[in-house]
Amino acid sequence: MGKFVIKKAKNGFMFNLKANNGQVVATSEVYTSLDACKKGIASVQKNSGCPIEDQTIEGFEKQKNPKFEVYMDKGGAFRFRLKSSNGQIVATGQGYKRRANCLKGIASIKKNAPEAAVIIEEE
Repeated sequence: MGKFVIKKAKNGFMFNLKANNGQVVATSEVYTSLDACKKGIASVQKNSGCPIEDQTIEGFEKQKNPKFEVYMDKGGAFRFRLKSSNGQIVATGQGYKRRANCLKGIASIKKNAPEAAVIIEEE
C-alpha cells in the first residue's frame, strides 16, 4: 500500500504520495499549514477515482472537474495534474518521456491514494 509523506517545506508543508516501491508518484504544492496539507491529501484521496482528460490526443474529450489532466510540458515531457472539483490543482506528477508511463503514474494514484497511510516526516 502506498503512503502520503508530509514534510516541512520552506514556507509551510507539502506531501508526496509514494507507491509501495517507495517511488514518488505525485507531489503537492506548498501549503501554509499542516491542516491545509492534510486537507489536500483528503482531496487527492476523494478525487483519485476521477476520469482522465488526455490533452495530448487530438480532439480529446473535455472532462468536468475533478479530473486528471495529461499534458505535454514545454520540454516535451508528458505530465499529469489532479484537479479537485473546484478546479484547484491538488497533485502533480513528474515528467515522463513516454505517455504510457505517465498513465501508469495516474493508475498508481488511483490504486494507492484511497487507502494510503498519512505519515508526518520528522526533521
